[in-house]
Amino acid sequence: MYKIAKENLTALFRLMAEDKALYLPVNNAGQVNFAAWTEDAEVDLDTLKSVKSPKDAFFPQSENLYTCYKDGKKIKIEPEELQHQNFVVFGMKACDVKGVEVLDKVFLSEPVDTFYAARRAHGTIVAMACHEPEETCFCKVFGIDCAEPVADVATWMVEGELYWKALTEKGEALTKAVASLLTETDEAKVEDEKTAIRAIVEKLPYMNLSLEGWNGDALTEKFDSPIWEELYKPCLACGTCTFVCPTCQCYDIKDYDTGHGVQRYRCWDSCMYSDFTMMAHGNNRTSQMQRFRQRFMHKLVYFPANNDGMYSCVGCGRCVEKCPASLNIVKVIKAFENQGGDR
Repeated sequence: MYKIAKENLTALFRLMAEDKALYLPVNNAGQVNFAAWTEDAEVDLDTLKSVKSPKDAFFPQSENLYTCYKDGKKIKIEPEELQHQNFVVFGMKACDVKGVEVLDKVFLSEPVDTFYAARRAHGTIVAMACHEPEETCFCKVFGIDCAEPVADVATWMVEGELYWKALTEKGEALTKAVASLLTETDEAKVEDEKTAIRAIVEKLPYMNLSLEGWNGDALTEKFDSPIWEELYKPCLACGTCTFVCPTCQCYDIKDYDTGHGVQRYRCWDSCMYSDFTMMAHGNNRTSQMQRFRQRFMHKLVYFPANNDGMYSCVGCGRCVEKCPASLNIVKVIKAFENQGGDR
C-alpha cells in the first residue's frame, strides 16, 4: 500500500494526465460531476456523490456512431473512430463501480457493443471509499461494501492523506506510472477507516431494507400486484431517476443533418417517457403506471432473472435525493414489504 498527501494530489493528477485522459469529480457552478481534469478545474473529492453517476465515461450521454455523406448518386458511410486513448476515472465510489459491472452485463454480452468495449479496454478505474456515507445510501442491501471498493485501484482519504492500493494489472501499471509521487506505508490507518465507515453504514435508515420476494422468480406476483396503481400516481414522468442512475442503459438512436452529411448518434433515453421505443403502431406500454412498473420490475426482477441474480440497482440513493415527487426504489420495495400499508 502507498500514500500521498492531499496537497500533492494536483501533482498526481498532472502526472496521470501526461499520457492519459483523466476524469474526476469537478465542481462547476455548485454542481459536482465527473469531467476532464484541467489545471484550473475545481476538483472536489469531498462531496460524497456526483449529481450524475460517472457511467458516461464508458457509456456517454450522447455519442456519434457514424456519418453518412452523399457522393454523387452514392452514399458514403464513415464510422466513428473507437476509443483508442487510455484514460483514468478517478474517485468513483463503490456503488458506481458496481454500476459499471451492471453495464458490462448489458454491453459486453453478445452481440458486444464495440463502442463500450473499447472504452472499458482503455479505461482504468481508481475508486475511493466513502468516508462518511449519507442517509440516502443503501448500497449494503445489494452486497456492496463502500468501505472497500473493488476497482483497478482502491483509495481511502484519511487525515489529509490519500492511501492507494492497486488491485488489478491495470492498477499495477498505473501505480508504476505514478510511483515517484507515492510513499510506501502500512494499512493500519486504512483498517481503522474501514471500521469507522462500516459503523456509519450500520446506522443508516435504509440499511435493513429487505429484498425478500424480489428476484427473477417473482415475475407474475409482482407484475400483477395492485400496489402499482397506487404507487405510480405522483410520478411526473420527468426521467430524472433514469438520468442520475448508475445502471440505466436505455438509449435512442437519432439522425442529425449537419448540412454536409447526416450524423447518426445515440443518446440516453428513459423507459419513463411515453414515446420510449415508440413505433409506427404506437407503444405497447400505453399508461404511466405501466412505464413506472417497467422501471422497477427491470431493476428488481427482469435483470436478476437474466443475470445470475444480479440486481440492476446499486443503492447509491441518487433517485432518493433527486426525484421531485419523492418516488424511488426504496419506496417501491417498502410498499411491497408492507403490502400497501404505511410507507
